Amino acid sequence: MFLVSRDAEALRSGALRGAEVAHSRAYDTRMREHPISRREALVMGGAAAALGAAGTLPASASISTHTRTAAQPVRSIAPGEPLQLRFAVKYGMVNVEAPLADKFALLKRLGYDGIELDSPTALTAGEVHDASAQTGLPVHGVVDGVHWNTRLSDHDQAVRDKGRAALEQAIRDSKAFGGSSVLLVPGVAGSSETENQQHVWERSIEQIHRVIPLAAELGIHILIENVWNRFCYDHDGGEDQSADELARYIDAINSPWVGVYFDIGNHRKYGRPEEWIRRLGRRIVKCDVKDWGKTAGWSKIGEGDVDWPAVRKALRAIAFTGWCTAEVAGGGETQLREIKEQMDRCLRA
Repeated sequence: MFLVSRDAEALRSGALRGAEVAHSRAYDTRMREHPISRREALVMGGAAAALGAAGTLPASASISTHTRTAAQPVRSIAPGEPLQLRFAVKYGMVNVEAPLADKFALLKRLGYDGIELDSPTALTAGEVHDASAQTGLPVHGVVDGVHWNTRLSDHDQAVRDKGRAALEQAIRDSKAFGGSSVLLVPGVAGSSETENQQHVWERSIEQIHRVIPLAAELGIHILIENVWNRFCYDHDGGEDQSADELARYIDAINSPWVGVYFDIGNHRKYGRPEEWIRRLGRRIVKCDVKDWGKTAGWSKIGEGDVDWPAVRKALRAIAFTGWCTAEVAGGGETQLREIKEQMDRCLRA
């Protein structure tokens, strides 16, 4: 189990816990005073109709005072202006037998700008800091490693509590490693009658609200990834679906500390990534990079059906800058070099 630094541990002080308790009590009061009924469910458009069999989403989600609701920023990046992107890989993609510092050095030599770790992990803050200092390769965040099985949307409150505790630890780990975010899958819909779309929506928001004070205190973003979890899209639907429900979900959380970790390839089967990017706009804080095709399935970056020129244009339109992390099969130096070249061709062309 990862041991947090003394500074991160100190942030568990009474003041922080007091803020967490106050936030949780306030949220509980709002939920008691303004309960969400199924009759208030969203019935907007084909996407909502498609969700009917799995459960509906609360109507209140379509009404937001989110501080980042504007779909488009003030300015876009001009067509001839390069995108300011930083490329990284997931730690598990680096399949070489070597000390941590040597792995970091390899990525730095291949031209990567950073790496994303997992939480929980056996790595210590000291090891990570030493490897970063020696190589100049930063850790930009962590992935919540238990969110699929220990879900914030589980019907069992004890499981949800464990999931929230894991998310809190991931936030502390990201801070201790020098990162700025935690990638989170908020739940899985359709797994049973006790975990449908509305269950995931309501339960995950409740748990995330309880964690936001800690995220704000440590300066770590909680970023929701679009994945094949049957949430905020119709898993059995067509390829023309929009990001409307995901945008409403983020706006319903209504915090500058919660955004989107947009996986460019994950929903190519269900929609066009460039359209999702434009719809989500400044809600997108970071991106994962992979490809998918009707014939090829999960593909090497650039060899599926993702329209990469359109993706670049969309990223310019929302003035996206920052981290793009490959999430594909890794390997040794040869494979990692190839992945970096693919990212360059698709995102920097």
